[in-house]
Amino acid sequence: MALDLDETQLRIDLAAALRLSCREGWHEGVANHFSAAVSADGRRFLVNPRWMHWSRVRASDLVLCDADDPATMERPDAPDPSAWSIHSALHREVPQARVALHLHPPHATALAALKDPTIHPIDQVTARWYKRIAYDLSFGGIASEAEEGARIARSVGQHHAVMMQNHGVTTFGATVAEAWDALYHLERAARTLVLAYSTGQPLAVLPDALAEATAAEWQTYKQAEFAHFAEMKRLLDRDAPDYKD
Repeated sequence: MALDLDETQLRIDLAAALRLSCREGWHEGVANHFSAAVSADGRRFLVNPRWMHWSRVRASDLVLCDADDPATMERPDAPDPSAWSIHSALHREVPQARVALHLHPPHATALAALKDPTIHPIDQVTARWYKRIAYDLSFGGIASEAEEGARIARSVGQHHAVMMQNHGVTTFGATVAEAWDALYHLERAARTLVLAYSTGQPLAVLPDALAEATAAEWQTYKQAEFAHFAEMKRLLDRDAPDYKD
């Protein structure tokens, strides 16, 4: 069956996001999941296939799921159970989750393992997240049960990212480009904070007013999010163009 243009482009962009995240060293074996809604209500969504290494995923490999159809998990190409529980809930319940990128990148996951996983504003990248990220502090194990996904969805609120204590992170966006740029800068912020903590010296946390002004200023550079992802795809076009297949 022929794909419409939107689904075709979503497949290409989602495959690119998986490949690029693997290049950054954010993958974890053959686990973690990226998804993108293809229906207006978010019920139908694409997700990476179960246990395929991200370095090999192509646009045509992505699995089309229906969040209202439990029989999805009985299909031969069923997604990973934790992908189903998290992403079906996110696409059903979170309006801004047209795209949802969930993974366990090293620095953000280290930060999520702290008793206080707050991203304190200590530079302009950490300040991007000032009062702009949710915190889910109720880890319930590997998220293979429906309630775990529903709880994560409830924790998001109006935010476009969630720090999941003892687990990892998820970013959201209207497009793959926005969600992936958010993921990139969230991991960068976590790396800066973890490195600063490692010195043992006190953090120079920005005053609230300055942190808010800095966070708001990121909107001035909104188009850079799209340019960033487009440039990264050009690198894939040069080095690994089969992601589009």
